[in-house]
Amino acid sequence: MLDLNFVRNNLELVKRKVETKGVNFNEVLFLRIDKKRRKLITKSENLKSKKKKIAKEIGVLKRKNLNTKGFEKESVELSKDISIIEKDLNEVKNEFRDLLFNIPNLFDDSVPIGKNESGNVVVREWGQKPEFNFKPKPHWELGEINSFLDFTRAAKMSGSRFSISFGNLAKLERVLINFMLETHTKNGYRETIPPFMVNEESLIGTGNLPKFKKDLYKIEDYNLYLIPTAEVPLTNIYRDEILKKEELPKKYVAYSPCFRSEAGSHGKDIRGIIRQHQFNKVELLKFCTPETSYDELEKLTRDAESILQRLNLHYRVVLLCSGDMSFTSAKTYDIDVWMPARNDYVEISSCSNFEDFQARRARIKYIASEGKKLFVNTLNGSGLALGRTVAAIMENYQIESGKILIPDILKEYFIGSIYL
Repeated sequence: MLDLNFVRNNLELVKRKVETKGVNFNEVLFLRIDKKRRKLITKSENLKSKKKKIAKEIGVLKRKNLNTKGFEKESVELSKDISIIEKDLNEVKNEFRDLLFNIPNLFDDSVPIGKNESGNVVVREWGQKPEFNFKPKPHWELGEINSFLDFTRAAKMSGSRFSISFGNLAKLERVLINFMLETHTKNGYRETIPPFMVNEESLIGTGNLPKFKKDLYKIEDYNLYLIPTAEVPLTNIYRDEILKKEELPKKYVAYSPCFRSEAGSHGKDIRGIIRQHQFNKVELLKFCTPETSYDELEKLTRDAESILQRLNLHYRVVLLCSGDMSFTSAKTYDIDVWMPARNDYVEISSCSNFEDFQARRARIKYIASEGKKLFVNTLNGSGLALGRTVAAIMENYQIESGKILIPDILKEYFIGSIYL
């Protein structure tokens, strides 16, 4: 959520940046509701002040054994007026809150301007694309050849966009979870097992609600949702808390299953395990001060890249333009891994700095100099998405027979084997 005073005093800047992100901003509506809200607040405070003075007068008169009926009647009428105004004020406050909650984060000035992914900028590449003397197979074909993947039986259980992994492919995912967690904990992240279900307030804190309700799975008859990413519970660890500056940055890593309805993605990546309703992910998250957050973003991105480097998978880092960024982000790097069968890249991690956007919604502060309380900055990134990492290994490490070589760094987990 943006700072209210900042929006109020910088309407043109907010409108320009929000609409460059592809979201309409009605500054006239904003000002109208804000004016009405402030007017009702003033009126309510004046009436409460008047009632308080009358209460004092009644007290004085009673101590003198004098008649207080006139004042008491006036106090009752004031209570009725206050009740009516408070009801109107609550309605306006909720309307204004919803309006603020639907304004996206402003992007940093270092972000390129663009309408869609065509405006993104490749920052760097790492490694070499593998060369094959045969036509590489897509990972879902490799999965079927090796009896590793079953989409038909998964659909029987759960519907489309689900899969079952078997044998060494299931083991590979388990091994990758362990490998990623070990790598990131060595880099100073604290391993965490968070809840996989969260309440509405937690999703409001990260910006998933109210705007992206259709993307979530809600548990019927409970105020609980299946998490779309471990970012949600990790960010809410310190909701409504005040941290000490010397504690920052705080760095967390968590494995979790993730659940997404993939609303609006019909027809995209239907085959395989690139885009599913349920998938596993290792998530990185940081809490830090505003002055260090962009350095921490660079470090976080490098930490996510290190997994692909150790797996010897070719990738590129892309700086997203304004029109291709998420609702909550101020700056985002996508890490795209090479997929030989599609002769193209697939995003495997998004590393973002949210500045204080999430912290304002979740009310997470720290004590700065001279005891002043400021909002922390939050950052997160996948370190990495497991299904996409598995798919990338399958396609990049395949041989002509359809067998899949084990990356050197993982051979210690598959003693005596060179193939999955």
